[in-house]
Amino acid sequence: MVLVCRAVPHRAVLCRIVLCCAASCRAVPHRAVLFHIAPCHRHGCQQCRGAGRWLRRKLWGSGAVPHRLWQQLRRLPRPRFPFWQRYKGSAGRESRALRHRGAAGMGAQSLAVACRALALCLALARAANPGFVVRITQAGLDYAHQHGITVLEKELAQLKLPDISGDFRIWHVGKVQYEISRLSLRSFHLPYSRISLVPGVGLQVSISNAFAELDGNWRVKMHFMCVPGSSAPCPGRDHGSFDLRLENIYIKIHLRLGSGASGKPTIDTSACSTRISSIHVHFSGKFGWLYNLFHKAIESRFRKILESKVCESVAKSVRSELQPYAQTLPVTAKIDAMAGIDYSLVAPPTATAQSLDVDLKGEFFSLAHRSAVPFPPLALALPPDHDRMVYFGASSYFFNTASFAYHAAGALVFEITNSVIPKGVEFHLNTSTFSAFIPQLEEMYPHMEMKVRLSAPSAPFLTIGPDGLSLKPVVDIQTYAILPNSTLAPLFLLSLTGNVSAVIDVKSGHIVGSLKVGRLKLSLKRSDVGTFQVRMLQSIMNVLASNILLPRLNERLAQGFPLPLPDRIQLSNILVRFHQNFLLLGADVQYQPQGRR
Repeated sequence: MVLVCRAVPHRAVLCRIVLCCAASCRAVPHRAVLFHIAPCHRHGCQQCRGAGRWLRRKLWGSGAVPHRLWQQLRRLPRPRFPFWQRYKGSAGRESRALRHRGAAGMGAQSLAVACRALALCLALARAANPGFVVRITQAGLDYAHQHGITVLEKELAQLKLPDISGDFRIWHVGKVQYEISRLSLRSFHLPYSRISLVPGVGLQVSISNAFAELDGNWRVKMHFMCVPGSSAPCPGRDHGSFDLRLENIYIKIHLRLGSGASGKPTIDTSACSTRISSIHVHFSGKFGWLYNLFHKAIESRFRKILESKVCESVAKSVRSELQPYAQTLPVTAKIDAMAGIDYSLVAPPTATAQSLDVDLKGEFFSLAHRSAVPFPPLALALPPDHDRMVYFGASSYFFNTASFAYHAAGALVFEITNSVIPKGVEFHLNTSTFSAFIPQLEEMYPHMEMKVRLSAPSAPFLTIGPDGLSLKPVVDIQTYAILPNSTLAPLFLLSLTGNVSAVIDVKSGHIVGSLKVGRLKLSLKRSDVGTFQVRMLQSIMNVLASNILLPRLNERLAQGFPLPLPDRIQLSNILVRFHQNFLLLGADVQYQPQGRR
């Protein structure tokens, strides 16, 4: 996008902006945000200000650029030159004065503005990339559509129709008054319908060949048969019942998808149209034949009323059923007493020709103190798979924020004493055991219990590739001797590094996993008991890692982390695949209506 200043003959470039955000562009793999400003030589002119307002309407109004960016840009330095200083030609006095007075300051000021704007836009790019993506395929939309149409049928069958009254004239007969009341829908059927994606817009529901049946009462009064002022009953009065059948009803509904201030998805009816092709009315009673003479006028009124009522019912159903259900998607999922997951939408859902994509923040956070994550989410582009109803893309950012959150909460600290060693493990955590490898322990702290404290100096960083999920954690192992007075005497501090792989699955709507430890490597960071051969302790550390530490971690991972699912949704036919920098989960969906949970 290029904005130009049209107040000058050469139309100098005011600013050049190339925005490629996750919410609005998927053509660029890295979804970069570039913001380049080239200063207009006529700072402050009215035309440039108008161009700025135009930019704000086009980008901010369309939702492509969030409100917070414009709030930041408004605080950038403003031009120093008043708008009335116009360009008068290269030889004009005002042009020469402007160049002499502002050339140096303008260059420095423009550079500062450009740098600050670039920093803001890079921050926006970081915030725009999702950590977690939910993709609903056409198969998933079709499944949801089946349940939605069932709800809509029930809503339409409960339509309340108003009474109809009026009068008409019959040739050579005179005026006839009629009244139609107690209209009751017996049924409303939607046998053929489909849901389709409208790229860049939302969803469209098309219903065809629908039909409905209703009945009611009629009442008529023919004035020419009534004697004015007479107390005798008027022979021109009569009443009866009627049956009405609506056929070939066509309904088209456009659904607009968005995101609310809380990060929850929103859905509303942006357009609705109804067309009733055929109406058949049959009146019974003594004067039923009279109604059949002017049935076209009656059918026309029925058609107008029903067409408006159907769209009113559709809008009501979306507001009362579909929107509240969409709001059950969890924005924040509490995992345990330490951490939660932020599943808020970072952009409105995006409809493409093949699927509906929902970009979520996908970030773990500490419940005690939420702090900014020190690394940005990478771009996440799901492969074009459509065999399942729904796909979940969990980026490496998603898992690494879990590591960061639990590390910040102090959960990656484990203390081991004799009391936590399983009974089946023939190993005793005391100085007598370690003295076989460190002889001086027996002299310094004879026959004393020991305590081992394992902690991660930094949050472990996880990588995902086609071969799977792995990490190389660094663990500090501080050992103590427990003195008779229960105080701790530090012995030595080791650093442990190793290769750890993970197995991932989905159970009961949760991502579950287990870790497998590969080769471990020890190094000595500090010793309070003198020198010793560190490699001699390798077997002991293997026992502590495989029999104590690993089972604890796997027990927690077996509980899993909840997926962002709305109420009463169960997953089946699970697919797990690894891609570069993200994990892809595919599944089919089963909806459990209320009362069957």
